[in-house]
Amino acid sequence: MRIAYATTYDVRDRASWPRRHLGLYGAGQKIAELLQSAGAELEFLGPLERRRVPITRLKWLLYQRLGQSYYSPVEPWVAPYYARQLEAQLARSKADLLLCPENAIPLARVRTALPTVLWTDALLGSLVNFYPYLTNLCPETRRRLHAVEKAALERCDRVILTSQWAAQSAIALYGLPADKIRIIPRGASRAQDLAQSEVEALIAQRPSNPCRLLFLGVDWERKGGPLALEVAQTLNQQGVKTELWVVGCEPKWVGDRPSFVRSFGFIDRATPEGEAQFAHLLSTAHFLIFPTKADTFGVAISEANAAGLPCVAAAVGGIPTVLQTDINGRAFPVEATAIDYAQYIAAVMADYPRYQALALSAWQHYRQHLSWNAAQQQAWGYLQELVTGGDRSATSTPIPPRPRRLLPTLSKGFRT
Repeated sequence: MRIAYATTYDVRDRASWPRRHLGLYGAGQKIAELLQSAGAELEFLGPLERRRVPITRLKWLLYQRLGQSYYSPVEPWVAPYYARQLEAQLARSKADLLLCPENAIPLARVRTALPTVLWTDALLGSLVNFYPYLTNLCPETRRRLHAVEKAALERCDRVILTSQWAAQSAIALYGLPADKIRIIPRGASRAQDLAQSEVEALIAQRPSNPCRLLFLGVDWERKGGPLALEVAQTLNQQGVKTELWVVGCEPKWVGDRPSFVRSFGFIDRATPEGEAQFAHLLSTAHFLIFPTKADTFGVAISEANAAGLPCVAAAVGGIPTVLQTDINGRAFPVEATAIDYAQYIAAVMADYPRYQALALSAWQHYRQHLSWNAAQQQAWGYLQELVTGGDRSATSTPIPPRPRRLLPTLSKGFRT
């Protein structure tokens, strides 16, 4: 199988990725690797060039003054510019299938007879008023985002999402037919590949005291840092000696620095030293604490489980698909307090054989459901069915030839 792999970034050059996109781009790289290991030959159609228009900066400043958010990638000239680049490359391609592991925008105006697949964690529409950068959108952006995403979904034969939440949201927002959707949880981009004996040894080496909570995230507020800090403080007040290890950002608190907090800052995992330090923290902590306010999936949970590290997290977005109670941790209601988290952690740590069983169960759950190997087994079958013609969606929209225009970049694009 030959797959045309469309990305706006260079999927093969990790050094070129901005820090804020490491998760998304890393997932795209892992998807490429798993397809190649399954036997696919990939044609990398990227990085796609994005057309820069000066007016977008002016519009961003205007909407900032009005107290609204503006998202330039949904402007009507962006998707057609991507489409022309993709179509030019597809004209010389021998691919059997077109796949984009990013978001819907690059596919929104592409005209091709190839089976087309979007593989993403959640649709952009699902993130409106959920993620900060898509909160309080100006009406113009909201209309155009819906239009560009709907256009892409009509062209797709299959949409692979990571959670039930993402699937239900896509159906509710766009009326996306359920038979177009497949749910495949994502693995972690750099998870450890440990055998059961290795995981058992790591778990056995963890001391029962103190309890070590690991917090991962570059955004202290959005990832729930204040609540994680309160949980650790509550446990200490209850007599459960606890440390909070913070990776990726600098923790914030009121008053004197809490003695139980250890900050490791941003760890550069592109270096052997950084990767070794990160692996050590995963191996020696007791719980990943992830009381996030907004997350589509929670790849950090997959990565923690790969090291036999159970997780306590907020049940937002796609996390309930990932986190199963007393199998790989526990997902708490959004309104849960620090006391709720602390009571669960204290009860598990008080019965240490129970903790050790939970930690091993977390690793087993990862291997069976959250690893890239598990994703490969599901995805490969779906893609083969599309290529052989046995599972081509009857609900995808036929793509007419692109009309010739003297100035195509000045066309109206998506009607709003």
